[in-house]
Amino acid sequence: MNREDTAELAGSAGLGAWVAFTVLTMVVVGRGGSPLWLDDGFLTWAVGHRPEVAVAVARGVTHTGTGVVPWVIAAVAGAVAGRTARRRLLAAALSLACLGLGQALRYCVMVLVHRPRPPHGDWATHASGWAFPSGHTTTAALTAGILIVALTLRAPRGGTALRIAVGCWGLLVGLTRGFLGVHWLTDVMGGWLFAAGWLGACLCAAAHLLPASFLTRPTDPATMPTDDHAPQDPGGRGRSDPA
Repeated sequence: MNREDTAELAGSAGLGAWVAFTVLTMVVVGRGGSPLWLDDGFLTWAVGHRPEVAVAVARGVTHTGTGVVPWVIAAVAGAVAGRTARRRLLAAALSLACLGLGQALRYCVMVLVHRPRPPHGDWATHASGWAFPSGHTTTAALTAGILIVALTLRAPRGGTALRIAVGCWGLLVGLTRGFLGVHWLTDVMGGWLFAAGWLGACLCAAAHLLPASFLTRPTDPATMPTDDHAPQDPGGRGRSDPA
């Protein structure tokens, strides 16, 4: 895929996610932050299905969506995407910038919307701040997206199972936030949409600003013509030169 196609695809996907996120945000604000759609039903189900093992696993998974883990993964993604030391450093810096700016923007939205969390009595883990969009969900989904992009750049025809596993982790962190009762389901959906929109915007910008060679695999030298294989008489059609 060339850079124009990459920019168009990323921009279209990001725009669609932003539109959906904007609509959801407007509904949340319009309802004064009260539960929407399946929020109450999902929370009721989660509270009634919390064996100790499931809660312990959910807490372990949810903790990977914050703190140092996402930053390490983003830096590793940069190392994976680059093919030289200089490009690895640049890719790592861009990945960390995408993650950091995304978190800052998400925090601003969260403060502006100031949606209350579910009732404290339904919580099965610690949480702080406002609810929409979910911070853990946004961070994990954005981090997973960055790593998936890096893996795709490195091996566009392989590593499908690994990319699926990374994507599942990004989704699972969000689901644990609802399962543990610290976020409404629509908070989680908002986090996924925000992450998709921001990642699409970052990819679109990168496709326009970075060199084309950074986004494509280098051509194998073995497949490129060399002087040894060049035709000796390209225009002579085999005729010998006159004496």
